[in-house]
Amino acid sequence: MSSAAFSTTPRLFVETQLAAGIVVELPQAAAHYLVQVMRRQPGEPVRLFDDCTGEWLGRMADVGRKRATVQVEERLSEREIVPDLWLCAAPIKKGRADWVAEKACELGVRRFVPVLTRRTVVDRLNSERLRAHMVEAAEQCERTALPELAGLTPLERLLDEWPQDRTLIFADEEGGEPLLDALPATAASAAILIGPEGGFDPAERTRILAVPTVQRVSLGPRVLRADTAAVAAVSLWMAGKGDWRTG
Repeated sequence: MSSAAFSTTPRLFVETQLAAGIVVELPQAAAHYLVQVMRRQPGEPVRLFDDCTGEWLGRMADVGRKRATVQVEERLSEREIVPDLWLCAAPIKKGRADWVAEKACELGVRRFVPVLTRRTVVDRLNSERLRAHMVEAAEQCERTALPELAGLTPLERLLDEWPQDRTLIFADEEGGEPLLDALPATAASAAILIGPEGGFDPAERTRILAVPTVQRVSLGPRVLRADTAAVAAVSLWMAGKGDWRTG
């Protein structure tokens, strides 16, 4: 397959564990997309990944109005190894929370943890919708490993259970060491903590700063929106400590 044909071949996530020779029946939404939107015909190529075995080349097999199957042929790549970075962020308005989950996937985060704080304006999340946004992002950005998605976690519980070997990078709007300068001192396993739109309250800040592995950092001279801060912090970490230098 030429590089041009490869780049235009539809790419989909499936829940089925993939292997050479098996036939995968696509979910109805995926079948509709391939058949009705992309007009794929029997014998045409499709790329599939399963968050387990990597990415595979398949070919359209049985095609109907509301269903489609794919014959899996060969593995194109193993499941990727992503940097061990968590994003722990207080969810904001529904649409913006979806956006943060999507960008966390695109940027290479290994685990996304929505955090419930005293000033969090959203106290419920639709995990299925968040995961759907991450799946769509993974399909577009060539990821083969989906981020792990945690449930909405109270800040107190998150900190009580904090792993001793994981640096907690606390993006503090009241200031701290510039994030890029702080990176050399962080462990290979790290997490970025982003607060809600109103920030953490004083008691929460005290509790965060009491975590033994906390690294208090600044994201610059301007006060960023919570969603902007999440993307900025993850981008800086990936550029300085993650896999952005590997090509």
